[in-house]
Amino acid sequence: MTDKRKSAVEATYKSKDTEEWLDIWFTRPVGYVLAKAFGALGVHPNVITIISIILGVFAGFCWWHPALDWTILGIAMLMLANFLDSADGQLARMTGKKTLWGRLLDGLAGDAWFFSISFFLSLRLYGEPMPFADGKTWGVWIFVLFFGTGFIFHARQAGLADYYRNIYLLFHGDHSELNDSRELAEQQASTPWRKRWFWKIWLFFYQNYTVRQESMTPFFQQFRAAVNDKYGSTIPVELGQEFCHRTYHLLKWTNILTFNTRAIALYVFLLIGKPWLYPVFELTVMNIIFLSMRLSHEKVCYEMMNEI
Repeated sequence: MTDKRKSAVEATYKSKDTEEWLDIWFTRPVGYVLAKAFGALGVHPNVITIISIILGVFAGFCWWHPALDWTILGIAMLMLANFLDSADGQLARMTGKKTLWGRLLDGLAGDAWFFSISFFLSLRLYGEPMPFADGKTWGVWIFVLFFGTGFIFHARQAGLADYYRNIYLLFHGDHSELNDSRELAEQQASTPWRKRWFWKIWLFFYQNYTVRQESMTPFFQQFRAAVNDKYGSTIPVELGQEFCHRTYHLLKWTNILTFNTRAIALYVFLLIGKPWLYPVFELTVMNIIFLSMRLSHEKVCYEMMNEI
């Protein structure tokens, strides 16, 4: 990649600090090419997001079939969905077409992908033998394993990782999309049912999503309030640099809890014919990372709150 091309791709990052190495060297360059192509055709970023949702859901359907060709097709579809999910954000930053609606769709994309994956893999494994269970089949327990893990753990892990990235970007002075649940609640309450009912419902769910993120970060909420009380809406440069310095090491864990590590683990378990290991991976490895990251981040917020 030439220096000029590399610089053009980097201009579409939210921040280089928050980019994972696999995204820097693989996903973002491919996403940039797709973003340029869609931009030349006049396609809106939200349309790209919708296409990525369709492809990711189709990947789940592919894995309903245990044959290797279906497995490989599903992997290709989810990879393409991820490239498009990158391209929509890159195109939005290139063209300035960033909207709250786009952020909502972007959040929906990952949920739709993994809902489809969980549903179709549960159907696939329903009648298969359960490991270490003397020939008993999975039955409804596979739905409990996939959806219990997904709704209780996956959603919390990915939601908090997204929140921490946006906190870092806020203090770094970059393209943060950090929202306040109270502001969203006011916007939702003031939105009329008659003409904008669909948007009002969307805001309701997004506001509740933000409430869940805030409920997992009590010391950050106190720290943020203290910063606002003392400095107003403009974070001093020195304070922002200090916060980013203390939390920079946690970015590698937020990256692990988003997409790439999950996807690679899922691909491996599918290729070895043991997809039931994926929710076990979520339940153990990813939860340990989630809890460690949360404790470390809250510790930094508590210390800095007391300092100011």
